[in-house]
Amino acid sequence: MFQGENAITIDDKGRLAIPTAYRDQVASECGNKLVVTYSPFDTGCLFVYPHAVWERVRDDVNRLPRTKSSSRNMQLKLVGAAHIVELDGNGRISIPASHRANAMLEKKAVLVGMGEKFELWSEHAHQAQIRQVLSDDDLTDELLDLQL
Repeated sequence: MFQGENAITIDDKGRLAIPTAYRDQVASECGNKLVVTYSPFDTGCLFVYPHAVWERVRDDVNRLPRTKSSSRNMQLKLVGAAHIVELDGNGRISIPASHRANAMLEKKAVLVGMGEKFELWSEHAHQAQIRQVLSDDDLTDELLDLQL
């Protein structure tokens, strides 16, 4: 289970160090393999899945009907762009240049643990997202039932 927000640095070669608090978990539960792909929902964000979790997500997404444009878009952004990465000896992963460019990732970024996956945000996009507030119109029944 991943949770928490970590300010990270992406080096000139596109590598980032997985925070030490997660490295043992990534090694034991993921065999040091993660999958990086686009977020279909947010600009400036990549999803980073443990390999085993990714396989379930991939299969679910591929079961969507290819005749619907929204399904094809989801398949393109998640499955078509998926890239398997492995932690190196220093606990780093390499983010493909195309993914960095499309998510506008620069030197400063934020890695957010979201339960079964990480989200990798550009610093600017993450700040903008965090500053958004929910209005009363955004509060669905599911949100109103939460005991926060």
